[in-house]
Amino acid sequence: QVHLVESGGGSVQAGGSLRLSCGASGFIFSGADMNWVRQAPGKGLVWVSRISGDGSVTYYGDSVKGRFTIARDNAKNTVYLQMNSLKSEDTALYYCATDPSKPRSQGTQVTVSS
Repeated sequence: QVHLVESGGGSVQAGGSLRLSCGASGFIFSGADMNWVRQAPGKGLVWVSRISGDGSVTYYGDSVKGRFTIARDNAKNTVYLQMNSLKSEDTALYYCATDPSKPRSQGTQVTVSS
């Protein structure tokens, strides 16, 4: 079955950077679009970014466009999210997911202090 494990979260000051990683197994990774979604405390899931199976097409939510970059390495079954110029409103639990409405993993916490 689909197994996803996120890492790379942490606490940073506003303006800082973090790179999240998500290791995948249990499915044909290169054939799957991958998403990052996030959930802030007391709020619903928010889609952040998506990348096509071959990595050639990427999409971003308006709130992160120009600051975050999604990438993947199909040889390593890993998807990344480079987050720059972090803001306090980026504080959330971040998940990678094949279906952005149904994250199945533990997520990784990102906390940005102002």
